[in-house]
Amino acid sequence: MRRPRTAGRRATTRRATTRRAALCVALLAPAAGCGLVSGSPMTDAVQPGSIGRGQPLKGAKLTVTSKEFTEQIILGQIMGLAFKAAGAQVVDRTSIQGSIGAREAVRSGTADGMYEYTGTGWITYLGNTTPVVDPHKQWLAVRKGDRANGITWLAPSRLNNTYALAVNDRLQKKYRVRTLSDVAALSKKQRAAATVCVENEFASRDDGLTGMKKKYGMDIPSGNVSKMSGGVVYTQASQGSPCAFGEVFTTDGRIKAMRLNVLRDDRNFFPNYNAAPEMNAATMKKYPRIAQVLAPVTRALNNKVARELNAKVDVEGQDPHQVAKDWMVEKGFLKAS
Repeated sequence: MRRPRTAGRRATTRRATTRRAALCVALLAPAAGCGLVSGSPMTDAVQPGSIGRGQPLKGAKLTVTSKEFTEQIILGQIMGLAFKAAGAQVVDRTSIQGSIGAREAVRSGTADGMYEYTGTGWITYLGNTTPVVDPHKQWLAVRKGDRANGITWLAPSRLNNTYALAVNDRLQKKYRVRTLSDVAALSKKQRAAATVCVENEFASRDDGLTGMKKKYGMDIPSGNVSKMSGGVVYTQASQGSPCAFGEVFTTDGRIKAMRLNVLRDDRNFFPNYNAAPEMNAATMKKYPRIAQVLAPVTRALNNKVARELNAKVDVEGQDPHQVAKDWMVEKGFLKAS
């Protein structure tokens, strides 16, 4: 079986901008450069566990997809394995480059489903600018808004892969920071101490550094901001140099591995990015029991689980498919023959 590639690719592609998304939609064709590629059959010999009993999807031919970063690949494998346990023939078309390629595959029916993030759906695809603070209401709004696009959102998980700032143990104790409001207070009392490492995209986004500074009243001049690639941000924040604080994603496995502490977004600035199955509406009409199959799996996903699974790939170097399968077996969702 073809294994997913790009295990260590990072989550910057998750939040593709609306402008980029629109451009990719306009250019998309059956073999376009948005990342759509031929998939491979998922050949695992798995049996129903707590899900898939009676094989409610027997006879179905389903294609799963995902974006190209670690968490997305793992989630795509989890969905595919769930379908396999329920009796479906599954094609693995995970690891599509960029948000819009995978999204368009589901919308057009080239793929049947993927795990997507509610914040991405609300802001990037539906074009809204103000996030909904309540996670459940955010999902309800996305589900309602996407119906016209031929997409059905199933019940969401507690996995919320949103932005955050993190700090190492030493500097957290030194500056006594637990929340983003604490960082704002520090920036006014000790401006030189309020240094931040961020990715280029985060530095200029309204739902990134620019908006965060405005929301919290942070006095962080441009000279206190270091821009770099995502992976380097974690390393530098762990070292506490050249910045005290680093932009992270809340489900990244390196947070625990590098002993970083996530600061609480106490004014609810960042959107909710709860992972939920985003399904082609025609597929759901044909196979409505997909919802029943995926519901227990989705309920089991949360930030702790995501960090552990992501770390197995990004820190330990394990294969995303095997990580997903081991977790499904451990949880009793399926049995491996």
